[in-house]
Amino acid sequence: MRVGTSFLALLSLAFLPFSTSQNPSLDTNKISSRTLDAILQDCAFKAFLRPKTGVPYDTQVPTSLTGVMVSAMRLRSGSLRTRGIESYKEFQIPIGVVEQPYVERLVLVYHNLGNFSENFYPLPGYSYLAPVLGLMSYSGANLSASELPELDIRASDKPILIKFHDLKPAPLGSVPKCVCFDLHGSVQFDILLHGNVCATFQQGHFSVVVEASSAPSPAPAAVAVAADVGKGGGRNKTKVWIIVACSVVGGCLLLVLLSLLVAKVRRSKQGMKIQQLEWAAESNETLHMASIGGTKAPLAIGTRTRPTIENDYIP
Repeated sequence: MRVGTSFLALLSLAFLPFSTSQNPSLDTNKISSRTLDAILQDCAFKAFLRPKTGVPYDTQVPTSLTGVMVSAMRLRSGSLRTRGIESYKEFQIPIGVVEQPYVERLVLVYHNLGNFSENFYPLPGYSYLAPVLGLMSYSGANLSASELPELDIRASDKPILIKFHDLKPAPLGSVPKCVCFDLHGSVQFDILLHGNVCATFQQGHFSVVVEASSAPSPAPAAVAVAADVGKGGGRNKTKVWIIVACSVVGGCLLLVLLSLLVAKVRRSKQGMKIQQLEWAAESNETLHMASIGGTKAPLAIGTRTRPTIENDYIP
């Protein structure tokens, strides 16, 4: 039961005649989101003259809320639980939705807050990609009643789906998120399903948001250079040119040193190859070839040691 909210809504509606068209002016800056729910519930129920079950009826709102769309649909509780609703504006209600407390007939009120989305549901740090859509349920026993408390409807097996049409493109690098505002003032975020669809198991208000992007702050060095150029005039410009010239000269010197280092490495490699070839040439001894019969074989010109007789014995 929302005693405090109902009292505020009653004060807001006390200055309205029985028809909203007779006094269309409302100060939207002084109306809370819960008071707005009560005002839209009253507008929605006035659309019922001879209502048919399961048929949505659009209604008018005060001119100060131009852009807000409201619709109402009266249903039997058992039919909602056993059949669901294939399409009610952007909402798709599955089988198995029940309400608490139980009523024989209930009314589903649809909200599309349009350009008033951020007014009634501000979300610091986020930007809206779609208008805030609402789904509220009330008892349908007395269609002339106002300030009715909401019923608590919940899906049991499959969730209630909300398909957002004409979703604004998300900024580059940002990830769209579903946001849910429940009747108790809490905010919940969830992933955006394929096809711009959000899922929920309860009633409330829903939209798609992204985190607000902020421009990256410039680097401290860049800020310092920009400040110097802006304030110092010609002298600061000279400092900037000196810095640029020193950078260019330093880069050229570094390039020359690298070139010399590469050349030295190449020369050292070539010297090592030459030394290896010389060592291989010195270590190999070429033997003369001689023909013996029909074959060629290496022939030593002389021997390094001559044979000696071990003793003087001659047979």
